[in-house]
Amino acid sequence: MSDKVRWGVLGAANIAVEKVIPAMQGTASAEIVAIASRDLDKARRAASALGIPKAYGSYEELLADPAIEAVYNPLPNHLHVPWSIRAAEAGKHVLVEKPVSLDVAECRALIEARDRTGVKMGEAFMVRTHPQWIRARDLLRSGEIGRLRAIETAFSFYGRDPANVRNILEYGGGGLMDLGCYAVQVARYFFGVEPTRAVSLIERDPEFKIDSLASVLLEFPSGQSLFTCSMQMFPYQRVQIIGDRGRIEIEIPFNAPPDRPTRIFVHTAAGLRAEEFPVCDQYAIQGDLFSKAVRGQGEVPTPLEDSIRNMAVLEAIFESEREGRWARPSLS
Repeated sequence: MSDKVRWGVLGAANIAVEKVIPAMQGTASAEIVAIASRDLDKARRAASALGIPKAYGSYEELLADPAIEAVYNPLPNHLHVPWSIRAAEAGKHVLVEKPVSLDVAECRALIEARDRTGVKMGEAFMVRTHPQWIRARDLLRSGEIGRLRAIETAFSFYGRDPANVRNILEYGGGGLMDLGCYAVQVARYFFGVEPTRAVSLIERDPEFKIDSLASVLLEFPSGQSLFTCSMQMFPYQRVQIIGDRGRIEIEIPFNAPPDRPTRIFVHTAAGLRAEEFPVCDQYAIQGDLFSKAVRGQGEVPTPLEDSIRNMAVLEAIFESEREGRWARPSLS
């Protein structure tokens, strides 16, 4: 009998049907057994295209299925917490898309539900599982580029479709929630501590009211992180990790392709070299690690204790916009 974790998927979001589900179907530890949509025909089409045995016309039906052990929640941002809590209360482990919540208070409610129900729960920051990120952090910790002083991140794409949930403010839309959360994660991941304060310059779309362009400076005890993110600029992504004796550049940091190798560049006094990583799928690695955690073999890749700290920084960024001054992240 297979010991694969049996997964259900809430919603037929593009990221689910195009990236996460196909990737997880290729792992030895996960099996996608059901998908749900509020539109039964949509669920059936997705199930047929992806070879998923069951299709449900409501999220409630999927959560009531006793065969499902774990749930992947790629719903719009404002539905992450309520449906993840309902999944936990139904006894399902939950992998919820980033950003895990709309604010710190919501994330705290999610942690309470996880602890109360005893399920595994984590945020889908797939980049943290990719070998290029792990190698970059190992290089940093080895001292090869010296003391970390600055991180520069850029992440953008263009999309002004009013029907896209990313452009609906009350759904948790905007570039900071969709893209900036990665930049915050990057800075915290490499500095290894929390930023002490944040300041932001934000431009808002006159029609949608979402942040259409944001530049943010985060202060850390030993350095600084500067990032720009936008959903209304030419598509671009890059991360520079700069020390006092060298730098590391991640060529395709966030949307690492699953069908070709990736590279990082290491530049020190000894010269510039490229390190190449074999073809891999970060969504498959994430799903595999989470499934193994469900079986008691390791930890959830991005636990909610990390998520709430990431959200605290995002809250400080928005507070800086409102108040026109530096703001300090807070978990209270």
